[in-house]
Amino acid sequence: MSFPSPARALAAAFTAVLLAASFLQAPAQAAAPEYVALGDSYSSGTGTRSYLADGSSCQRSTSAYPALLAASRGWTLNFRACSGARIPDVRGTQLSALTSTTRYVTISVGGNDAGFADVLTECALPGWMSSCHRAVDRAQAFINGPLPGRLAGLYASIRSRAPYARVVVVGYPRIFMGEDCNAATFFSPAEQSRLNQTADLMNARTATQAATAGFRFADPTSAFLGHAVCDRAEWINGLSWPVTESYHPSVAGQGSGYTPTVSAQLTGVALRADGALMRASAAGAGALAVRQRKYAAADRTIRPKELTAPDLTTEAARSAAREAGIDLDRWLARH
Repeated sequence: MSFPSPARALAAAFTAVLLAASFLQAPAQAAAPEYVALGDSYSSGTGTRSYLADGSSCQRSTSAYPALLAASRGWTLNFRACSGARIPDVRGTQLSALTSTTRYVTISVGGNDAGFADVLTECALPGWMSSCHRAVDRAQAFINGPLPGRLAGLYASIRSRAPYARVVVVGYPRIFMGEDCNAATFFSPAEQSRLNQTADLMNARTATQAATAGFRFADPTSAFLGHAVCDRAEWINGLSWPVTESYHPSVAGQGSGYTPTVSAQLTGVALRADGALMRASAAGAGALAVRQRKYAAADRTIRPKELTAPDLTTEAARSAAREAGIDLDRWLARH
């Protein structure tokens, strides 16, 4: 029997040690990039009519652009956006999801702070009962006044908590196209024009603050042209039941409007959701709901100001009609 030389045996042993060390030091499979979606109902997916069973009333949907983007890229999504959220809510219930390992962040916020639900509630009334233009004036004064500073502070907090993340701030579409086809609302063309101008103003002020913070801005205005309330290809719900669905993007609005707009800024590629992606996103609903359920107690502290549908049967409506010299019964019969 022959034995290896001492030198050959030493070399073999050394090689074995190196191989063992290489296995021990081999990195584990890379974790999926972490994506945190912050903000309000336009990011949570309100309007799509199907929501996660996550123990909250945030109306988070797998048809919303955050879930679609995460499904298309294989990212780990922490879906913190919540219907009704204002800037203080984002600070108090959502920013804790951000860490130094967060790779991607999106956020839409400001509409609730400016009182969009109250403005739409007022402007939906008939002109003889409405103070629409005063309501719009108040919203625009807020957008031009306190809002930019509050956004600047919020964006600074996002950058502090997620220093290495790519952050995209997401704007709001124009809701109206100049005509009101909903039988129960009474938006005039002039009111619709002012409401669209208010959305444009919100986007302009938000985009400026985003740029100052070094963030990107996803402006959905052009993507939704031709797809407003009452357009032939409507991507935004008109007055709906339940009323919380009203004046928010539908499944088509999220998949074909917001998803390509946001993805172009977040990844450099404009992604339009197809059936396969919608199904892939929906397949992850259970796991996503479990992930968000641990935040349910915090989410329940958010108290959204909801749109109220016009009710012309009240004594207040009759009183306003009398003051305007209108026979309400006849007026209702004509409308």
